[in-house]
Amino acid sequence: MMEDAAFFQIKSEYDNFYRALLRKGRLPMWSTKLGFWNSSISDEVYEAFKRFEIQKFKNFLDIGSGDGKVVLIASLFCKSAEGVEIEGFLHDEAVKMQMKFGINNIKFHNKDFFQHDFSKYDILFSSPDAPFERGLEKKLLKEMGGKLIHYGHLFHPRLLKKEESFSINGTPISLYSK
Repeated sequence: MMEDAAFFQIKSEYDNFYRALLRKGRLPMWSTKLGFWNSSISDEVYEAFKRFEIQKFKNFLDIGSGDGKVVLIASLFCKSAEGVEIEGFLHDEAVKMQMKFGINNIKFHNKDFFQHDFSKYDILFSSPDAPFERGLEKKLLKEMGGKLIHYGHLFHPRLLKKEESFSINGTPISLYSK
């Protein structure tokens, strides 16, 4: 499959980025202006996107997109993939990766996701670094028109409806709706 080859190129480039951080004594995780960034595992995200058949969706948004890896992977499936990230260094790295691959169906926003309108997206992604009750769930209930993919062990929504859930390599991944 063509998307498999593109995925392996994206994964390889991000692995190189993480190795470069490690050589500088930095882990691929740190505190940001408003939260905490930790890289998602490429293979888990890719497998989850295939299982959820996200190619059925048109407009993808990664809420707190960090280094952009999840957005680049989503761009292999969706017509449009966007990310919103407040941390300047991570945002810049995402834009560099987009330019390196020449992917045109991606847009990155360098701002607080609470200042971004979620209503135009039919599929959202979150690997949250804070409890949903600190405002994100209220924003999702108000603006979300489609589904939310929740990635990870921490901070699950309380008011959204869980439609599907599975685990990949021990990482829980769930699909929510209003």
